[in-house]
Amino acid sequence: MATATKEKAKTGVAEKRAAAAKKTTPGPGVTPSGDNWDQRLGFLMHDVSRLRRTVFDEYMKPMNITRSQWWVLAYLARHDGMIQSDLANVLELGKAALGSLLDRLEESGLVRRGADAVDRRAKRVYLSPAGATLIKEMQVHSYEMSERILEGLSVDERNHLVDLLRRVKSNLVGLSKH
Repeated sequence: MATATKEKAKTGVAEKRAAAAKKTTPGPGVTPSGDNWDQRLGFLMHDVSRLRRTVFDEYMKPMNITRSQWWVLAYLARHDGMIQSDLANVLELGKAALGSLLDRLEESGLVRRGADAVDRRAKRVYLSPAGATLIKEMQVHSYEMSERILEGLSVDERNHLVDLLRRVKSNLVGLSKH
């Protein structure tokens, strides 16, 4: 009996040690404090992105522009005169979906489409003067919004945040190629 009792005691001690080790040795993605780093980071990045888009939508609402429309206009502001199918690819939109979006932007006088000089089947998309003016207004609103979002962060902290996000983006781009 004494041997059975000693074995139970040893087993009990071993179980306690294993339980203690589990508490102090985090698993993959878990910090020593027990936080799930993967979930925390993923949710935080998702929430920040979603909230920024939602707030930006509110800032753009007085200009009667949808998120999809401002995304196209903002891209054209940096790459004016793109071939429509290339624009669909970089924005990750279907060609038909982009075509409908461009139809509405063209009807609003914000873009114009024209034939490519080399390939007449290809359509190039250009910002109109009204579209360029709207982009300038959007930039003012975007700057105001960014200032409010980053309120309380010093210039050094803002630069550090941008640096960190660029590194994370670079890592994600590398992973997406695999």
